[in-house]
Amino acid sequence: MGDVGTFTRGRRFTKADYAEVGTPCIHYGEIYTVYGATATSVRSRIRQDFSGTLRYAKPGDLVIVDVGETVADVGKAVAWLGNEDVAIHDHCFAYKHSLNPAFLAYYLQTARFHADKAKHVARTKVMTLSMPGLSKVEVPVPSLDVQEQVVAVLDRMDALIGDRQDGIPAEIEARRIQFEYYLDRLLSFEVPAA
Repeated sequence: MGDVGTFTRGRRFTKADYAEVGTPCIHYGEIYTVYGATATSVRSRIRQDFSGTLRYAKPGDLVIVDVGETVADVGKAVAWLGNEDVAIHDHCFAYKHSLNPAFLAYYLQTARFHADKAKHVARTKVMTLSMPGLSKVEVPVPSLDVQEQVVAVLDRMDALIGDRQDGIPAEIEARRIQFEYYLDRLLSFEVPAA
């Protein structure tokens, strides 16, 4: 990763620094709980007066978590595709690169990435991944056309899995309703009069 991009560590902020209106930000905990592979908007904002002390990810950067409870948690990433810079927490790196950001975010979910990354994770009370360690992790660099094709397929699959209206969850719900219907029909017997 060090050969195809550069890392910038975020700066510390706490929930006490949050505001209804202010500078958009991504807290490392939100990468685990709020965001998928990509994001175009943020959930949280920081007080405007605090914004000058922060560090930012730019549109197209990856925001990568450097800490987690397990080795699998470390290195989780979201591609920032919003229209403005976003402040990042000090347990995150902004990764500036020339690849398709969604392609890279999807790659960081693969077993191959996890196996390579695991070699560089410091296994302490809390697992951590340093910039030098992450810089040593290998990433594929196919042509931009291939990256875009991969992203198109994975985006369609992600939508199919997560779409509550038309995707797999909707299909599962339809099969559940169908099962209940047939369960009632097949197990509703006329009880003969005694």
